[in-house]
Amino acid sequence: MSRLKASERARLPDSAFAYIDARGRRRLPINDEAHVRNALARFGRVAFEDEAAQERARKRLLNAAKKYGIVPVGFITGQIREGRARSADAAALPTGFVTFLLTDIEDSTGLLRQLGDRYATLLKDVRAVLRQAVRKAGGREVDVRADEFFAVFEDVAAAIEAGVAIQRAMGACRWPDDVQCRVRVGIHSGRPTLADTGYIGLSVHTAARVCSAAHGGQIVVSGETKAAVRGSLPDGISLRRLGRHRLLGLTQAESLFQVEADGLLCDFPPLRVGAASAAELPR
Repeated sequence: MSRLKASERARLPDSAFAYIDARGRRRLPINDEAHVRNALARFGRVAFEDEAAQERARKRLLNAAKKYGIVPVGFITGQIREGRARSADAAALPTGFVTFLLTDIEDSTGLLRQLGDRYATLLKDVRAVLRQAVRKAGGREVDVRADEFFAVFEDVAAAIEAGVAIQRAMGACRWPDDVQCRVRVGIHSGRPTLADTGYIGLSVHTAARVCSAAHGGQIVVSGETKAAVRGSLPDGISLRRLGRHRLLGLTQAESLFQVEADGLLCDFPPLRVGAASAAELPR
């Protein structure tokens, strides 16, 4: 297969590529049979931004294979094997009452715009900080997508300790071009369902909403987590009440609390949700 010249690549329409990332970079050419076969072989080596982007690329690639009469037996076998590996990993996750810790990078789009290709290095370094803190506290990584990180703990206090360790480590890091890189941390406890693909249920959605309500550098925990950790908070860590808030997509207002400890930022703007009035809140 001859390699596409830059001028030839530029003349191709977007439809001639299986994957176009958020910055508009076009990857996995599928403009002819040879390139489709090459894309099938290289698919597993592409770092997709998230699972949704990967799934869109997979569908475009399979449609292109069908167009050229290619039966991608090896590709499909590899995808099945990958799916089975994910199922096996999911089966090893804890069940019952667990605590979720979710993070995402504040203003990741702005950082990507500022750093360009160097953003990939920053993202790698942030993930290293998150993984080290989670592992040290006895948690398990569940999923990672773009700038989001999802972990689970059997011990509630350990999840809070991990959140504190994350923010302390992030605060001590120095980033390219002296950019400010901060992560939001949201923690919520509940009894999710563990399926072949991972956790599902309202507690997963609640954890994500708690995280999205926080600001960079902040740790926000739900009322369920506060109740579960009562009397067993690690030394030097306290919870400050932030009030009750309605979180997007949830019918019940949630009591939220900020984790406070030495070495953490403590002053933040109001949470990134509209506070519910007392008249609106369920009794």
